[in-house]
Amino acid sequence: MALAGMLADEMDATAFVNPMAPKPQHFPRKAKHCIFMFMAGGVSQMDTFDYKPALARYGGGRLPKVPGLSGEIEGFLNAPHRAIPSPFEFKQYGQCGRYISTLFPNLAECVDDLAFVYGVKVDNNNHGPAVMHVNTGSQLQGSASVGSWVTYGLGSPNQDLPGYVVIQDPRGSPVNGSVVWGNGYLPASYQGTLFRSTGSPILDLELPAGIARDQQRREFDLIKKLNDSHLADRPGASELEARIHAYELAFRMQAEAPNVVDLAKEPERIRQLYGLDDARTEGFGRQCLLARRLVEAGVRYTLLIHGVEIGRYSWDDHGNVKERVPQHAVEVDKPIAALLKDLKARGLLQETLVVWASEMGRTPFINELKSDKPGRDHNQYGLCMWMAGGDVKAGATAGATDEFGIRALHDPIPLRDVHATILNLLGLDDRRLTYLHAGRFRKLTDIGGSVLKEIVA
Repeated sequence: MALAGMLADEMDATAFVNPMAPKPQHFPRKAKHCIFMFMAGGVSQMDTFDYKPALARYGGGRLPKVPGLSGEIEGFLNAPHRAIPSPFEFKQYGQCGRYISTLFPNLAECVDDLAFVYGVKVDNNNHGPAVMHVNTGSQLQGSASVGSWVTYGLGSPNQDLPGYVVIQDPRGSPVNGSVVWGNGYLPASYQGTLFRSTGSPILDLELPAGIARDQQRREFDLIKKLNDSHLADRPGASELEARIHAYELAFRMQAEAPNVVDLAKEPERIRQLYGLDDARTEGFGRQCLLARRLVEAGVRYTLLIHGVEIGRYSWDDHGNVKERVPQHAVEVDKPIAALLKDLKARGLLQETLVVWASEMGRTPFINELKSDKPGRDHNQYGLCMWMAGGDVKAGATAGATDEFGIRALHDPIPLRDVHATILNLLGLDDRRLTYLHAGRFRKLTDIGGSVLKEIVA
């Protein structure tokens, strides 16, 4: 094991001169980019995309016993509780006839481009571990995020911008903060680069006053020479390698990035399409519009985060679902639909995988018996996700939940299967995408996942 670790260090130092150089797919897939939209807090599936009319029959009363549960969620259901039907209307949309909550009228127009996955099971019923599981494949901090694995496997088409960009909610950070997009045990070059959500996404893009670009190039060449000499005595120091790479990237970004991040250059009709003229949609609309521009510029992976910690600005609605879910939905509905329509109109949707996820689902019941503004608790068995673009089979469905939306109707879909599918849709085989760490070949899917073939064209 010690020898394996030493060999891994040697590979770190010598395998790639440029860690973000483009690499071939394991097998051909249309999608060359990925936009992963993470709704922090745990979205209520039966109030958004998982229609459960049977709940109305039990409203205010106890639900029947549901088999196949364990842990906290089983305890919740065995304790005194009352069923909470969705207060929102659902309608069928598109040729596929998918039922969607009327809280998403704009996204409903894109329903025929979406493939849904129901009954996804995460391994923990609490925010911290569940957020890590969805974004890194492990409940524990220290593992590499999905975006890190994708850029490790494919590199980046544009060497003048980061291959992996993160744009979080302008109101704050998600649970666990930056480890959500961290590189974990992968070399540091593969961690996400955080762009600011307000103002200029990247600080200090302009050259310092009185400094010409050729003068700065000479300074960077000297710094690189000194850093390379320093690195030669420290083989395998991936953080040092990443810092050297960052200097070069920063120099190139000063020429490339200003045009990419300048949303003022977008025509007014596009700004209105994304909702930049409405205070409710401006925040996430800006994130989505910037994501489209990053795809156009060749950025490999973009993580968009909506929701802050586990408070009022997240989807963690333990109380007052009737008022809070519409507030969240209106913030993202128009921007997401705009992103899908805009990508499609520009011919970019076929080469961009778009993923929508949260860290867990919610319960169709509440243990609080007296509240006149009931909410929903955590449910690790009921996560709903959707995908679009690339080789996603538009209008398709994988999995299903029981009549109450508590758990999978048949076998639950483990999250590693979703991760394997995301990698597959980007041309990566999760069993071949490995990294030797501490004597073990690590994978995003750990023991390996099964691709959800139902949603792959």
